[in-house]
Amino acid sequence: MTTEVILHYRPYESDPTQLPKIAEKAIQDFPTRPLLRFIPWFPRDESRLPLKPKRSPPGISEEAAEDVRQYLAISECSIKSQSYDCTVDLLEFQPNLKRKKHLIQSHTLNEQANSESLEKHAEKEKRHKKRSWSVSSLPSSNCTENVSPLSKKLQDNLKALNLHSFYRARWTIEHTICNNQTLEDIWAKLNRIIRNNELPSCNATIQRHLGQIWVFCDIMYCEYVGNLLKGRLALTGKINLFVHKNGVIFSM
Repeated sequence: MTTEVILHYRPYESDPTQLPKIAEKAIQDFPTRPLLRFIPWFPRDESRLPLKPKRSPPGISEEAAEDVRQYLAISECSIKSQSYDCTVDLLEFQPNLKRKKHLIQSHTLNEQANSESLEKHAEKEKRHKKRSWSVSSLPSSNCTENVSPLSKKLQDNLKALNLHSFYRARWTIEHTICNNQTLEDIWAKLNRIIRNNELPSCNATIQRHLGQIWVFCDIMYCEYVGNLLKGRLALTGKINLFVHKNGVIFSM
């Protein structure tokens, strides 16, 4: 009995000493091991089954059986018509050997051009993407020296709510109090103030979909931060101090 083997290989793998070895390994039988003898877990008594179904199996009508046979026949025809040649869509196995190298090179060049265009597009998007967070470094000694003690009204609120001065709070700047400035203008000014480390332990984020800017700080610095925001950003209205789970606890 002879076995026909079709071996596909790439041009740089055409070593005459290795190809026969690869073909021999491909047709070798898989190693097997003898199976252990099956020992049933129930007594071997063929007169009665260990498990008996509660109901009889459903019957299949002749019409249903005919439908199944037709479906199986159609499935067998479609399986026989399928091609199992794994090299059909690979450019390097095209029959036209003269164009093979040209096709591979053009395919590689196209992939490189596509990757370069994607990288340029990503860089352009990154360049135009708007910054949405700003974080300050540790507060400087000059900055904290100017911080005054908290007002009596705020101290009373903290005592009533059992809040420590190290808790974080949030000043909310609404777009309606920007004094003929856009929210983006206020955000740009705020970023410069934070980069210059003028706001102790603050970080800020712009919520463009809400038309708000949130400035987070420790409660011990909140009045100093609030006054600086209103003065440096020329805000005309009221800003509210918000604490998680407690809501607005102070305004100025």
